[in-house]
Amino acid sequence: MMWIFRIVIFGWCWALPAARAQFAPPAGQPGSTAIPQDSSAFVAWATGCTVERGPQDISNLSLGYTTVGDSASAIGPAGQNGVVSLGDGGRATLTFAVPIADGPGWDFAVFENAFNDNFLELAFVEVSSDGQNFFRFPATSLTQDTLQVGPFGSVDAAQIDNLAGKYRAGFGTPFDLEQLSGTPGLNIQSITHVRIVDVVGSIQPAYATFDKDGRKVNDPWNTPFPSGGFDLDAVGVIHTAQSVGLQSSEMGFWALYPNPAREFLFIQPPPETRIHQWIVLPFGGGAPAQEQAFMTEKTVRLEIHPLPPGMYILKISTDKGDKYLKFLKL
Repeated sequence: MMWIFRIVIFGWCWALPAARAQFAPPAGQPGSTAIPQDSSAFVAWATGCTVERGPQDISNLSLGYTTVGDSASAIGPAGQNGVVSLGDGGRATLTFAVPIADGPGWDFAVFENAFNDNFLELAFVEVSSDGQNFFRFPATSLTQDTLQVGPFGSVDAAQIDNLAGKYRAGFGTPFDLEQLSGTPGLNIQSITHVRIVDVVGSIQPAYATFDKDGRKVNDPWNTPFPSGGFDLDAVGVIHTAQSVGLQSSEMGFWALYPNPAREFLFIQPPPETRIHQWIVLPFGGGAPAQEQAFMTEKTVRLEIHPLPPGMYILKISTDKGDKYLKFLKL
């Protein structure tokens, strides 16, 4: 329900709609884009990392730099090697055994160690295909920027977008390389480096950082501790140059995208393959969640928004046999 606030002045009454959330809500809520760390969507994790520490408190450099964790903490799967704390404005640059590629839907996810859905320490995310030139995802922060979020203050995940740290520990914030398509100097089919840059979070003009529209990014500050700033856990890869949206079998190459998905899926069969029917089955077994019969050789759009979040198996009947594809409903 959306609450309505009323202002009455000298007998006149205006009804003002309450502010609505703009972006995906916290992990576990309907519409969230959070991806659990044990999701089968991940095919690889970062294999290398260099860290440039930031100060514990950029306004008081006498406290020194953060010390928790090291570069090895950000390598490998989330939840296994601890975290590395970046400090105010610190950064970590991660590399991968196989380049990340733009596939259907999300392409990689960044994990932080927030202990709940509200204490969110944020970071910008940048990518590079040559290790020299980095390009930042267009981040948005709709958090008010007139009152500083305190050291243990709250941030609403639904008011931020394209900022790492949006979700609590165990859930990755996903990023889609398609958003950077056409950027000169960037090959989104061969991303070799991902850089995570702490946002600082201060709204003081001397230290503030800004989103794509020039708004100050306000998050818990100051955090004058050895563990201050963004705490990087891991970066999980969903699509690589070897797995861009195609699933191979004796029946040829199939495309299923976006995957993970929230509202709809597209099925693209191999050439000269006619789809007769599709059935959506819960991953753990059970009665069909959706099914439809038709005959086509063209790309098919499936409306999946009524489905509860979870893993599903898509059974596709064709003139050449049955095909099974797996997808994650967010």
